[in-house]
Amino acid sequence: MEFETKQKIADIERMTAGQMRDTYAEVFGEPTRSGNRQWMFRRIAWRLQSLDEGGLSERALRRARELAREQDIRVIPPANLTMAPADSVDVTLPVPDFIKINRDPRLPFPGTVLSRKYKGHLYQVTVLPNGFEHDGQVYRSLSAVARAITGSGWNGYLFFNLTEPGKVNE
Repeated sequence: MEFETKQKIADIERMTAGQMRDTYAEVFGEPTRSGNRQWMFRRIAWRLQSLDEGGLSERALRRARELAREQDIRVIPPANLTMAPADSVDVTLPVPDFIKINRDPRLPFPGTVLSRKYKGHLYQVTVLPNGFEHDGQVYRSLSAVARAITGSGWNGYLFFNLTEPGKVNE
């Protein structure tokens, strides 16, 4: 790496967030909404180094484009996303009135099978007395099941559309 690039990076590290935003717009040709200094510093430093050293090879760029076409690489769902009601089968078992169950009222009773179609695949989760069974594995929370299915953090109640107490969408 050139001495000049190292010096620019050292100067950027001492900038305020506002100055970094301006530098970001200058280096990338577009503004950023971020106010996170560390994130902006890393992005700007990476960009300056890639400009100095030539960036990725043509082969690496081709491979990255191929992978991007194959995958849904969205990290945050679009703001206007609306989810269809979850497909679910109600297999509620009768529970005697004298049994008090100390659990979240949004959850259906143990034995209920929750179903959700996600990316063209139907996922089914069985509610257990102390957890949730999915694909032969027992999870402590619905959020853990949703994370296993999607690969990212989801609120389990929202993922399975359990927004009202005891409600299982049909």
